[in-house]
Amino acid sequence: MCILLGSCRKTKHNVMKFKIRTPNTIVLMLMLLTLFAALTWIIPGGNYDRVIEDGREVVDPQSFAFGESDPASMIDLFQAPIKGFTDSYAVSIILFVFIVAGAFSVIQRTGAFELVIHKAARFFKNNPQFRPVFVPFFMILFSIMGMSFGMSEEVLVFIPLFLALSHAMGYDSITGMAIPFVGAGLGFAGAIYNPFTIGIAQGLAEIQLFSGSGLRFVLWILMTTLGIYMVARYAARVHRDPTISPLYGHEDHQRTAEESESFGEGGQQINAGHITILILFFATLVLLIYGVLKWDWYILELSTLFFVLGISSAIIGRLSSNDAVGSFVGGMKDVLGAVLVIALSRSILLLISDANIIDTILFYMSSGIGGLHPVFSAELMLMVQTCINVIVPSGSGQAALTIPIMAPLGDLVGITRQSVVLIFQLGDGLTNMIIPTSGITMGCLGMAKIPWEVWAKWLLPRMVALYVLAFAVIAFAVLTGY
Repeated sequence: MCILLGSCRKTKHNVMKFKIRTPNTIVLMLMLLTLFAALTWIIPGGNYDRVIEDGREVVDPQSFAFGESDPASMIDLFQAPIKGFTDSYAVSIILFVFIVAGAFSVIQRTGAFELVIHKAARFFKNNPQFRPVFVPFFMILFSIMGMSFGMSEEVLVFIPLFLALSHAMGYDSITGMAIPFVGAGLGFAGAIYNPFTIGIAQGLAEIQLFSGSGLRFVLWILMTTLGIYMVARYAARVHRDPTISPLYGHEDHQRTAEESESFGEGGQQINAGHITILILFFATLVLLIYGVLKWDWYILELSTLFFVLGISSAIIGRLSSNDAVGSFVGGMKDVLGAVLVIALSRSILLLISDANIIDTILFYMSSGIGGLHPVFSAELMLMVQTCINVIVPSGSGQAALTIPIMAPLGDLVGITRQSVVLIFQLGDGLTNMIIPTSGITMGCLGMAKIPWEVWAKWLLPRMVALYVLAFAVIAFAVLTGY
């Protein structure tokens, strides 16, 4: 039984606990690449005619014709990952991800964000009368960071702080984990201007960057509000009756509470430099939006903008040249796994494109859902994106893999490309908070010492509510021609 499920061990209470082992994402991507290489020998070749409509190339739905395919050889299979790194569009996305991650790492090194959060945490700890707004305040704060710059790996820094703070205020580790992790995750899923998901996906879909922000703003508000309600309601119940926590009896509350006594005490103070960096950060976001909408900025200009933000933050934060460069390179290292996924995702597309089977896949997929109402087709596309996210948990990597297929599929079944991007961001973002193939999810759970199966059992019913909201918003988008 243990062999079938992964690995297992007996606890001191003689209860069997299972540890789920999942393949590394890179391994999964290589397996997927091999699968598609095999499919090039099975799926026949085919082509749609392309026409220019509203300034972009779209598929003519009546023009499909089967043709010759060019199945991948073993040499093609081994060369595919290398081609993924040399593809011009993949290179531009990879550089963009590297620069943005490096810039935010420099900002993090200055301590501006961390100090503000520490000071706010200390305020709530010392003023328990404000306990009812503790969860909403911080979840909104993390959600803003998730929806604006795609906070992901950075949330790891705050897990120990909120674990200690939550215990000090009478909550449990699930609450301490949920505030920063679910808060940022909801912002990521309902993102308005996330450059890693919205920016890349809209670029691949050939629509104006960060257009359609009105509905995404409403989505972000609804998603964050629902998440806050669920976490705050649970936290209040745990505060009244600690025994309802799935972790009750397995946590060292006293030790954690004692550790919490020291955070926020003394240490570095917020100074003018930190405030200036925060102002500069938000000013950069405003300039990013304005530049995209008014000056047609794209990856080159946006990369330059974040590069300047990183340099300016280092100067204002008085980092030494070694600290600044080290932080920038460290940020790039943090997203190396995501970069590999982007390249491998692109290699899959190049492989099936060279084999001339992409249009055939589109034809079969559109035939399968083409007879359905566009709303049902859109909901099925959401479920497909959700399943793909288990294998490709990188948002930018998943965009590189799926949008070139999903965008023309939307053209074929009557779903706008803006709606396709919305479907992508929800399918990618929501499951990031629970899938065991996500390094960030498992890393946060490891720091919080929460078994994955306990977290999944707690989060799953709440995920159902979030997906009901997602289905409703997607239906509205399709019906209104968003």
